[in-house]
Amino acid sequence: MKLNVLNIQDVAEAQLCTGCGACASISPDEIEMIDVLEHGRRPRFTHSGQPTDPRSDEAMKVCPGISLEHTYDQSNPKLKRELISGWGPVLELWEGFASDQSLRKAGSSGGAASALSIFAIEQAKFHGLLHIAARPDVPYLNHTVMSTSRDEIFAATGSRYAPASPCDSLHLIEQAAAPCVLIGKPCDIAAADKARKIRPELDKNLGLTIAVFCAGTPSTKGTMLMLEKMGFNDPTQIQSVRYRGNGWPGMAAVTAEVDGVPKSKEFTYKQSWGEILQKHRQWRCYICPDHTGEFADIAVGDPWYHDAVPDNPDEPGRSLVIVRTERGRVLLKRAMDAGYLTLEQVEPKILPASQPNLLRTRGSVWARLLTLRLLGAPAPKFKNIPMARFWFSALGFKEKMQSFIGTAKRVYRKKLKERVRLDAYEPRKNGSTLTTSGKI
Repeated sequence: MKLNVLNIQDVAEAQLCTGCGACASISPDEIEMIDVLEHGRRPRFTHSGQPTDPRSDEAMKVCPGISLEHTYDQSNPKLKRELISGWGPVLELWEGFASDQSLRKAGSSGGAASALSIFAIEQAKFHGLLHIAARPDVPYLNHTVMSTSRDEIFAATGSRYAPASPCDSLHLIEQAAAPCVLIGKPCDIAAADKARKIRPELDKNLGLTIAVFCAGTPSTKGTMLMLEKMGFNDPTQIQSVRYRGNGWPGMAAVTAEVDGVPKSKEFTYKQSWGEILQKHRQWRCYICPDHTGEFADIAVGDPWYHDAVPDNPDEPGRSLVIVRTERGRVLLKRAMDAGYLTLEQVEPKILPASQPNLLRTRGSVWARLLTLRLLGAPAPKFKNIPMARFWFSALGFKEKMQSFIGTAKRVYRKKLKERVRLDAYEPRKNGSTLTTSGKI
């Protein structure tokens, strides 16, 4: 029996959800976001039966999990022609860092996204920045916040390699008295781009979108395993969790209070992301062609082409900044002129050199989607996002075959033709011990 995807809950149960939260903001009376231990942030209906609010249909229209389409003018002479097919719209490419050295060090990769947001608030008269931060009561989980000051933004620096739904609060941007910045993963920004097309107040107030490069979102279970390997078996003792920052790429750092005694532990980026977290990415990330924020005004990521970076976690951070829209170009230039950012323009070849695996990933996604459709499993639809050419040009023979065979295995191993049960994860209380069994 074919798994039909007719509403938002179907999207989640078919494992097509990105966890962005846009549906919950569009239809707040019927949809809420929950954390599912092995899958990530997921929407669910707040009542039984089929949705009755017309906004639930709008929620499907803003969902990036089921479809994405580029509509920008590809004939624009200002675009970098050699980058369009693999990287989306690129007007300019810059490299550098936040001029504030403390912000540069605290950020995951040079602090450029934070510095640009601070400029927007302090100099461009924006109301605030909608982004994610660690939950104060459960610091290994995330929540969405609207920051309106430098101190609030500084306090939330550093990547959060854990489920997050920044678009669950798009209504805060709609209600704001002035334009706002939104920082999110590529799928979050794509969702906001869809939402602004049907919500005039959101379109008016969404003054700048900044995407951070993303290789996929690990589930809460991934964080739990990292904590466990660090020696923290009681999540109620955790006081802070940082996944990166304070150096480049920075250390994953956890602090806790164990039997009244402060305790801390650090893992390298390779230990945390490479050996643990990336193994727990949600399925939808494996069939995503956009890892560099192609729907954003500005996209920011790591210039990994610097050979010294993986071996020197104490090196000050650097940001690779992609300007994708004219609005982004204007605000970035103003931030540089005002001294908030120290950047130098770089050649287009720096982008593929900085993210050498992404064109191969894009090619693999084409084969994965084809395999899903051939086997009758749900698959998102992408339009004007080239993929097939990279399967032919960027992958070797073994990688080509693996993109089909590996996906076929996953269809059955991950039960991609069946509905998954999505039980809400509730943080444990009263010192109960952590388990990675997946049971709550």
